Amino acid sequence: MKVIRTVRELRETMDNHRGQGQSIGLVPTMGALHDGHLSLIERARKDNDIVVASVFVNPTQFNNLDDLRTYPRTEEADCDKLRNAGVDYAFIPTVEEIYPEPDTRVFDLGPVAEVMEGAMRPGHFNGVAQIVSKLFAWTMPTRAYFGEKDYQQIAVIRRMAELEGFSFDIIACPIKRHDDGLAMSSRNVRLTAEQRAEAPLIRKTLLESVGMKETKSIDEVKRFVEDTINASPIMRTEYYEIVDSKTMQPISRWDDAETAVGCITVYCGDVRLIDNITY
Repeated sequence: MKVIRTVRELRETMDNHRGQGQSIGLVPTMGALHDGHLSLIERARKDNDIVVASVFVNPTQFNNLDDLRTYPRTEEADCDKLRNAGVDYAFIPTVEEIYPEPDTRVFDLGPVAEVMEGAMRPGHFNGVAQIVSKLFAWTMPTRAYFGEKDYQQIAVIRRMAELEGFSFDIIACPIKRHDDGLAMSSRNVRLTAEQRAEAPLIRKTLLESVGMKETKSIDEVKRFVEDTINASPIMRTEYYEIVDSKTMQPISRWDDAETAVGCITVYCGDVRLIDNITY
């Protein structure tokens, strides 16, 4: 595996592989890699001739400076994992390399970016669009891979790709979970032992709520999920919305969407955890 630090080398290297007719799989990450990331790389490895993974903690998508400061950074361990997973190139730039000057672009991301994470984290999705659009333009991959834990983010990235005229495939990959059901996340390392033991309640509650669909209204299901999690002494629900899987807009009746998805954000102590489930 080769580590690339500059945009120029990334562009030239990818241009060379495309010129040879090779397919390229891109896996954008913010590092602190876990098995969820590695499952994306495994899929990209199966689908493509060349795999490039980026490791970059993008400052423009953090609306909370404490979250940016405490986000885990583990470059050496990340490189070991990427190498063992069969990645061909790791793109690990500095902030100055990505943003030699401020990125002032504002994307018209529309309704998919205005609810849930968009409402709770102003500017977050515009920052995601900034960095992902740069990675797309510099790499021009055949396929790009994202985890479904960030369900709304995938809808936003698809919208950005449409706006920017990127026509390659954006592949959504299933959530990777620990044995107790907790969705894998780089933030999980910040959980105390007590918090880590309590956090699987999120998944357990969502699974219970699926069985209520036939007999309960959406409002009743939402209330059950929120009340169950908020009954924990160390967790609180920031939001729980049941939305149309395509538009990300909240629905009020089960038949308002072909597929409904429940999206949740929970604070476990001061660690912000997200998850989702399909109804």
